[in-house]
Amino acid sequence: MEGLLSKKVNVVITEAGETSRGRDNSGLRRRILEIGEEASELKKKRFEKLRKSKPDHPSINTPNGGQKATPKIQKVPLLLQDHKHFDKYFKPRIVAIGPIHHGEPKYEPAEAYKLRMAYSFVEDSRTKDEILYDIVEKNIEQLRQCFDDKVTEKYSDQALAWMLFVDGCAILQSIHCAVSNNCKDWTMKYDLMAFTKQDLFLLENQLPYQLLVDLMNSSAKIAELEKCITIFINQQAVYSKSQPSQNGLPTTERPIHLLDLLRTKIMKGNPQSDDSKQNGERLKLTYRNVEELRAAGIYMNCNDSDDPLTTIRFNRLLGFYPGYLWLSPITVDDGMGPKFLNLIAYEMCPDFYNKFEITSYILFLDSLIDNIKDVMELRNKGILKNCLGSDKEVARLFNEIGTDLIPDPDAYGDVKDAIQRHYDATCMNWIAEAFHEHFRSPWAIMAFSAAIIVLSLTFIQTWFAFKEDRGNSRPRVRR
Repeated sequence: MEGLLSKKVNVVITEAGETSRGRDNSGLRRRILEIGEEASELKKKRFEKLRKSKPDHPSINTPNGGQKATPKIQKVPLLLQDHKHFDKYFKPRIVAIGPIHHGEPKYEPAEAYKLRMAYSFVEDSRTKDEILYDIVEKNIEQLRQCFDDKVTEKYSDQALAWMLFVDGCAILQSIHCAVSNNCKDWTMKYDLMAFTKQDLFLLENQLPYQLLVDLMNSSAKIAELEKCITIFINQQAVYSKSQPSQNGLPTTERPIHLLDLLRTKIMKGNPQSDDSKQNGERLKLTYRNVEELRAAGIYMNCNDSDDPLTTIRFNRLLGFYPGYLWLSPITVDDGMGPKFLNLIAYEMCPDFYNKFEITSYILFLDSLIDNIKDVMELRNKGILKNCLGSDKEVARLFNEIGTDLIPDPDAYGDVKDAIQRHYDATCMNWIAEAFHEHFRSPWAIMAFSAAIIVLSLTFIQTWFAFKEDRGNSRPRVRR
């Protein structure tokens, strides 16, 4: 448009020179008027576009004011789309759910499974399939608003309603089967079932939770389905020693989708344990990994309490030496990478206000883990449960998922500052160096302890002998 206007202006300028030699300039005025109208129209469209860019939820940047923003189901944020292992962590392995990957040839074989699962759900619900579909179609405008406009624009209301109906029924039935182990009408190999479970927690594979609620409310097994979802999410969120609760979901707010529900469960509905701010700037961090912290007299300890996974604490024995970094236990398996990276992608969505709790937690762990020795130390302390098979794989995983991420700058600020102050203290380094130099083995510790005991007993024996000698050497008092 701008190029076209510039060309028209050049034409007018040329013709203006000609009119100065006496030619008729009525056509020139008309052309100038037309160009002025087009420029005005272009200016008007620009401002309309600017005003339309106003956020629907002003509270995104003002967390304490207004209603909480509701994030929409969308593609992975642009920053993560260049991830080296994007397909591995963000694309479905077996089944496409929802409109983003719908129709891709790779996922066509799974469509037959989804139809069979949807049919089983309809049968178990004791409600006619047309009635269940009508419920979805009736609410299609509301359901469409749960997605980013770009991912649903190519689907008509009827096409989108049918897609959501089939996918919603299939998800509910698959969760019910996974929990109850009762899938006599549907068979799939265990490896495929494992990947299918992973696919349920991909950001680009989400369905509105409202859709699942509408379908459950129309089923004769509503109570059983709700219980199955609770158990299923608890199973996926077991990353600590504590047993998952079976008493319901940890929030009174309706989740956005299953990934949002998993995030809330992992955090147990609580905010990050340490994100307080101090006066002044934070200390510059110079420590690198578990091995360096251990050399400085900071030891890893497993948090046995029922705190959220993201809880991290630091304290020192008697306020002096040594220091202890307390971390909640976490299980590292094949599904951890995709789950946590998609939780991180969810936190990075521009319309989701949050404090990057999961992102900050993963980056803190990544800062501690550089090599096999770091993993081994965390594993020996019970903090990492390695289900991948090798410590090298665990180190690689954390280094892989921790690439190109930005945490909340104040996350774990007090913990990091306390660690850095301990790390910088010269006397602490002397003590730690002496301890590691002379007490590398249990035998050295036992020998040192024995020497202390012998010296203590010798001192006590000498003291009592001295007291006795003084008592015997006193002169007798005459009476």
